[in-house]
Amino acid sequence: MASHQDISHKAGEIVGQAQVKKDEILNQASHAAHDSKDKASTHDQSPAQTASNLKDQAANFLQQTGEQVKNMAQGAADAVKNTLGMNTDNTPNTNNPTNNPTNNPSTRI
Repeated sequence: MASHQDISHKAGEIVGQAQVKKDEILNQASHAAHDSKDKASTHDQSPAQTASNLKDQAANFLQQTGEQVKNMAQGAADAVKNTLGMNTDNTPNTNNPTNNPTNNPSTRI
């Protein structure tokens, strides 16, 4: 059984490791902020302009990601409908052979 002293020692080590990790993260954040400031001054942009540019980039990224997720969800829904023979879309999806009426026995008359 571990003694109280052993447990205290291990707890101290864990606290020390957490402190080191926290310091590393703070240093990385500080360096990133400093680099951003240098980049802004190098490009003769005010911090407001830089923030605006970053905001626009983030908005574009989020919009593209949202569209990709939407398209993936739609594709998954279409695949399920095709598998169950419930797809009412009359335009064949050339990427999915199950949507081809000649390959799908449930659509034969």
